Amino acid sequence: MTSPTKVIFDTDPGVDDAMALYFALAHPAIDVVGITTTFGNVTVEQAATNALYLTAIAGKTVPVTKGVATPWVKPGEAPPAFIHGADGLGNLPSRVATTNQLDPRSSAQFIVDMARAHPGEITLVAVGPLGNLSLALKLEPTLPKLLKEVILMAGTVTEPGNVSPVAEANVWNDPHAADHVFSAGWKLTMVGLDVTHRVILPLALFKKIADHQKHIATDVLHHAVSFYADFYSGIYPHVAKIHGCFGHDVLAFIYLVNPELFTIESGGIRVATEGIANGQTMMKRKDIFHPQAGWADTPATQVCMQVQAEACNAVLEEMLMSDWLPK
Repeated sequence: MTSPTKVIFDTDPGVDDAMALYFALAHPAIDVVGITTTFGNVTVEQAATNALYLTAIAGKTVPVTKGVATPWVKPGEAPPAFIHGADGLGNLPSRVATTNQLDPRSSAQFIVDMARAHPGEITLVAVGPLGNLSLALKLEPTLPKLLKEVILMAGTVTEPGNVSPVAEANVWNDPHAADHVFSAGWKLTMVGLDVTHRVILPLALFKKIADHQKHIATDVLHHAVSFYADFYSGIYPHVAKIHGCFGHDVLAFIYLVNPELFTIESGGIRVATEGIANGQTMMKRKDIFHPQAGWADTPATQVCMQVQAEACNAVLEEMLMSDWLPK
């Protein structure tokens, strides 16, 4: 048997981040060796608090770090409490006491330290704004050679954006950091709205999981997804039909373990950093002459363009229904 893939999870939990974290912790082929947090769905302070809480109630011990609090250049904005709740987890009515503490390193330093300690072994899965990864690149320019792979839940090519007509939220939150990451030259896969908007997860699935597990962790997840599903069902009629939500962040991990469920195109990605297209992920889809500066040496990104949605739902259900939680 092959050893589980060592993963650093860069995240801003967030309801779909919580789904992704629990999927990763449940999957036997994934070894979460660290959680690095960032601003995005919540403040970075709340993101770190949520990562500590979610791991603690699931009975897991994973290093958690606090990372960047604001975008590189653009002004920061208030987190979208109307999507994830003010606390990021659907406004939990209460929380049990936990004792785990943050790792004192910054998220970027943790990424660099782990990559140096385990060269070629760590996959970084990032599902929030990309400031931590961009800062880690500044600290260690050879990071693309030290990491095994980078998988991003970010961006969109043909699907309309979710914060503007052309921009996906994680990229839009820090477009300068995103452009730096897409241009760095590592083995990089983008799991964006082109596929995440095809995977709708019914709230009933998370109730089924909570009823089966009878555990605080899956109760918290069910509560959070209920809030999240209410939001998405309120704006997308086809989602409302099943009272569900999109499975954005968890698809990055499903790609890691089941890449055969996705159809890939390869091409350079650049990010618009100003103007009305701010945050747009632009893909070079044809290898023809481009006179504009900035395209000739853009490294290729693997971009997920199609997905087997029902199979992804089944993979998620299988893992979260499995015997992964302490009794």
